[in-house]
Amino acid sequence: MTALVCLASCPDIAIATAIAETLVEERLAACINIVPGARSIYRWNGRVHTGDEVLLIIKTTDARLAGLTRRLQALHPFDVPELVALPVAGGLSAYLAWVDAAAADDAAVGAPPASAE
Repeated sequence: MTALVCLASCPDIAIATAIAETLVEERLAACINIVPGARSIYRWNGRVHTGDEVLLIIKTTDARLAGLTRRLQALHPFDVPELVALPVAGGLSAYLAWVDAAAADDAAVGAPPASAE
């Protein structure tokens, strides 16, 4: 499977945490970093808006992306939540194997190798 890094934004830390916990618990993501303090500038309904958001950095696989997309959309309060998926071109092979196993339907895995988490 191909590892992906997905980016999503949330309006606050509580919503970001709830979404992250659900996606990991349901094995749609292996790991999610929650990064508060993201400043977004975007066009919506014909106007430019600026706001503080919380960035989610989601590690998953291509096999889990469709389910992750559906679940994020169901959990997210925005009409059109941000979700972009980027393929991982390389990385530590043990970590990428852990992402694959942790996001699999039937795997029982622990923390990533040499994790500081």
